[in-house]
Amino acid sequence: MANSTASQAYIIIDKNEDGTRLDRFLLRRIGEQQRHLVLRLIRKGNVRVNSKRCKPQHRLHDGDRLFIPASLRTSKAAPAAPAPLRFTPEVLYEDEALIVINKPQGMVVHGGSGHQHGLVEQLKAHWQCDELRLAHRLDRDTSGCLILARQLPALRSLSEQFRQRQAEKTYLAWVEGEPMSSAGRIRQALAKGYLQGGERMVINNAGGKDACTDFRLVLRYDWQQRPVSLLALFPHSGRTHQLRVHMQQEGCPILGDSKYASRQALQAYRQRGGKGLCLHAWRLRFTHPYHQRAVEVRAPWPGNWSVFHHNLITPE
Repeated sequence: MANSTASQAYIIIDKNEDGTRLDRFLLRRIGEQQRHLVLRLIRKGNVRVNSKRCKPQHRLHDGDRLFIPASLRTSKAAPAAPAPLRFTPEVLYEDEALIVINKPQGMVVHGGSGHQHGLVEQLKAHWQCDELRLAHRLDRDTSGCLILARQLPALRSLSEQFRQRQAEKTYLAWVEGEPMSSAGRIRQALAKGYLQGGERMVINNAGGKDACTDFRLVLRYDWQQRPVSLLALFPHSGRTHQLRVHMQQEGCPILGDSKYASRQALQAYRQRGGKGLCLHAWRLRFTHPYHQRAVEVRAPWPGNWSVFHHNLITPE
């Protein structure tokens, strides 16, 4: 880490932070809760590197002199400690570089946006590991494989694999109805920021960013006289709500999706005893950041899926 505290005006970057993005460096030191303030001050030029204005994605280097404006140095009352975890973390893989857990549904991964603390902050306190960092993200309502890096070099390697789409992700999702074909590819331009019923949505829009998802039908199932399907989803991009929007556009919304499924579909799902979004990050394949061998991790199905049938077997 840099050889100064965040309460001082200047920080000298050391070799351990060489190559780190400016915004990520500050957010790690000051806290994700201050994300909007940090980004605004960088863009206004209040944060300077070697007396120069820089963009949030600017890479820091060993020996750089970073100026921290007073608004980020102002001492405030210490934030409340994260509440104790209400569950025992299910560790799927662990070594000196990283930990993979089976994230429960309904938990935000980081504090902010109305949540003072997220899963990462709670796990830091639970394991007493301040260096624990998130290598990628899962939505609050998505369960499954979540990688946390224990060391900065591991974080950089893993983050770059996700950024370059070198890490392979397989999701499982229960959807309403059945797709037109047993396998295929969905490619759309997705844009966010649109409002529907007072809520931010992501929609198919020619001005959006390219989003690509492959899908494969695993099984079709009649659940209480209503057809549902289990799909394997393989995203080739990482747009916000990509899988949820793609399934909605395909005419097979993910069960329990309170944002993108129709009101009628959501009501029918709940009347049949369904709870929560049926989207699960089932499998991750990535290259280990240190020994460069392939690692594959799978997360068991979430407990709320037992509502479909207790004899269903996880696909290979």
